[in-house]
Amino acid sequence: MKPVPHATSLRRAPVQRRSAERLTRILDACADLLDEVGYDALSTRAVAQRAGVPIGSVYRFFGNKRAMADALAQRNLEHYADRVTHRLRETDGERGAPGGWRAAVDAVLDEYIAMKRTAPGFSLVDFGNQIPVGSRAEPNTRVADRLTELLSGYLERTPDEDLRRVFLIAVETADTLVHLAFRLAPEGDERIIEETRVLLRAYLERVLD
Repeated sequence: MKPVPHATSLRRAPVQRRSAERLTRILDACADLLDEVGYDALSTRAVAQRAGVPIGSVYRFFGNKRAMADALAQRNLEHYADRVTHRLRETDGERGAPGGWRAAVDAVLDEYIAMKRTAPGFSLVDFGNQIPVGSRAEPNTRVADRLTELLSGYLERTPDEDLRRVFLIAVETADTLVHLAFRLAPEGDERIIEETRVLLRAYLERVLD
């Protein structure tokens, strides 16, 4: 079962497996409908119908579709963190090695690109940047903080404010360039994606080497 969003994004957190499964169906339906009709045409009623649940079940968790989109964004971040963690386990032999951070950067960028291409609703919601569920800066700060937690041990670095600032700058930069790549090509312009990789490595090597 896909990760359940953090309780702060919900009116009521699921406490039983059946309730968690219902929440998962609601968010899956929300993601599918975002791809089909877009955010403006999205409705809580349509989500309930697609998920096969009473409309009251949707309102049990969410006050409106904006809160639902934010919960989907938080679930996306949990799924993304899981994917990056899995990739880091595959490259564990490079942990702490000189230049080993490049494998971590590849994992961070590659898994983001993969979700852009395959995850339902991600092109509109991603981690909260595309739909106004708060300021644009907030989701990127959320991502940077999570990456700092994930990568500090792998990189054998202290997760201090300096490292958080470095990752925030990297996330903001990658976010802008990846969105440019997907504006220019449905699957992402490969040349811009590779230029993004080069730029990130050039910026991070002065801090991480």
